[in-house]
Amino acid sequence: MLSTGALRAHLLAARLAGPVATSREESLRSYRLFAARDPRVTLGLDPEWGWGERDLLRLMADKCGVSPDPAHVSGPDVIDPERTLAGLDALAARIHDVAARRGAVLFGTGHPHRLLAFYAALADALSAAGCDVLTPAQGRCIDITTRFGVRTYNLDYVRGVALVREPGARGPASVTGAHTHSPLPVRVALGAAATLRGRLPDLVVGDHGWVCGAGQLGIEAVGLADTDDPALFVGEAEGRVSVAVPLDDAVRSDYYRPLTRYVLNRACLSQ
Repeated sequence: MLSTGALRAHLLAARLAGPVATSREESLRSYRLFAARDPRVTLGLDPEWGWGERDLLRLMADKCGVSPDPAHVSGPDVIDPERTLAGLDALAARIHDVAARRGAVLFGTGHPHRLLAFYAALADALSAAGCDVLTPAQGRCIDITTRFGVRTYNLDYVRGVALVREPGARGPASVTGAHTHSPLPVRVALGAAATLRGRLPDLVVGDHGWVCGAGQLGIEAVGLADTDDPALFVGEAEGRVSVAVPLDDAVRSDYYRPLTRYVLNRACLSQ
């Protein structure tokens, strides 16, 4: 069993918390864009409150532990490992609750290269506990606006975790899919779940648009978010995201394995 102290040490050593790879410049740029309601950073969330840049900086200082000083404009951003631990505990509680009632769960990630294995382990554990891990709209085409224009992707599932792929992308080299912040995949998946199965998920677990898009539609959603992803923390503050765990979401995939063990143990789902 991984102790809290051991996990805290791992978070700092792997730079999942403490000084992280996300720069202060990236984070402040995201806060400016969010304040302007830019869909690239609102991630499917339609904020109810008026969020200015200073408001977002105060929120992120509270939720993540970044510096609240607006004059601090460069260097690496910082995440308080205690806030990460508290977020993982809250995530584990939601996983435990849905497992206890054998609910339906939808997993999805916009960071498949890094986070697929983390979510897949949770999906495996919930499936073994009797939950219905949903895979709606598999193979559906989705047009997503990117910085290169509108691109068509296919919705796919790997070990119960949704992701998007470029058309024709198959085989070992493409197993992890494409990076996206878009809420469109979760909207398509939820629409198909409601239409074809008649059952919406009791919980959505993921990141980026998967969490914000589901939360905006009234589905309980939990997930992981970096310091340049203010949308999940705004959603949490406004009550549409149940849990947003602050951590660097783009380190090596194997660095998330201790987090998996910790969450499953806290959720009483250790295998």
